[in-house]
Amino acid sequence: MDEKGWWKRWPWLAAIVAAVALLAWAFAPRAVDVDVAPVVRGSFEKTVDEDGKTRVRERYVVSAPLAGRLLRVALKAGDAVERGTLIATLVPAAPSLLDARTVQELAERVGAAEAERAGATAGVEHAQVALALARSELERGRSLAGQGFTSKQALERAEREVELKTKELAAARFDDHAAEHQLALARAALSRARTGAGDRAAGERWDIRSPVAGRVLRVAQESEAVVAVGAPIVELGDPRNLEIVVDVLTADATMIQPGTEVRLDRGAGTPLLAGRVRLVEPSAFTKVSALGVEEQRVNVVIDFASPAAEWQDLGDAYRIDARIVVDRRADAVVVPTGALFRHGNTWGVFVADGKRALLRAVEPGPRSGARTVVAAGVQPGEEVVVYPADTVRDGVRIRAREAGAR
Repeated sequence: MDEKGWWKRWPWLAAIVAAVALLAWAFAPRAVDVDVAPVVRGSFEKTVDEDGKTRVRERYVVSAPLAGRLLRVALKAGDAVERGTLIATLVPAAPSLLDARTVQELAERVGAAEAERAGATAGVEHAQVALALARSELERGRSLAGQGFTSKQALERAEREVELKTKELAAARFDDHAAEHQLALARAALSRARTGAGDRAAGERWDIRSPVAGRVLRVAQESEAVVAVGAPIVELGDPRNLEIVVDVLTADATMIQPGTEVRLDRGAGTPLLAGRVRLVEPSAFTKVSALGVEEQRVNVVIDFASPAAEWQDLGDAYRIDARIVVDRRADAVVVPTGALFRHGNTWGVFVADGKRALLRAVEPGPRSGARTVVAAGVQPGEEVVVYPADTVRDGVRIRAREAGAR
């Protein structure tokens, strides 16, 4: 081809090259817009977050020992009572003819009340022995701590144990007083049946008195009315002696042990309170969630660890949010939970290496909401793709999306 022919054809050749380049650019894989987050090293805390409510540790329901006309109850919710304070007055109804079976039932009720009182007395003795042992262990721990042979954490556990045993002794004494009152009521009912209360003067009144000191939590029957045997009248307790009850999934309950640290949030911008798990109840129950799913849950009982002055404004059955700390690590490699996905039989993440996404297998550890500990696979300082779309694959070109852009 001569020089003149070449110059005539070069515009066509340039157009063809440009068209090929344009087609190549048009069909070339585009960079995928992704969100990235850094892999960090720091403290990690796994918690079980549930809402619960406060409740009075020991409560007692004063009930009618006999059938009759209950006069109007003057007490109101919140009133303070002492042991022996007049709760209500009952005018017994004229008794019906009592057969041997009824008398025997009342006698058996007395026997049951006596057994309950004996058990409550034994519970007081057991609690006293346990408290004495806990105090002895605390003194031994303080002596060893002074010599540097025990840790500060062990000494704190011993102090918490003494506090717990002290509360258990107070609860046992409360139960003993209540059992004593129940026994007196049962004996009164049996005595009335055997002596023929119908011969007593008309209008005779029976005074019902408080078996324990505390406050009136609720008045079940305020107005004058005819009541049956065992009808509840008032509910007593000490609102200064509170605990928290939180129901958690049984799968989470296996990670919770007595003594576990708890952070309590009352809401409304108030400071967090400290708590400790006292008991994980041994029996679970079925609860239907807001989505209509049946769940197996179990109650976790928590004691306040903060000074009483910080939570005395709470009352019985107040709502409270509990964050139970089940795992804590001071130095852990943490990635966003949204970066993890199943890859075959393992877990993987996409690491943002320059302008490409590289698939990396990882070994995830404990997870807490939006953060997950990774035992191996990534290093602090690297960036991972968060919530990768189906278009993100190993080696694909990526472009980090600006913060807040979607």
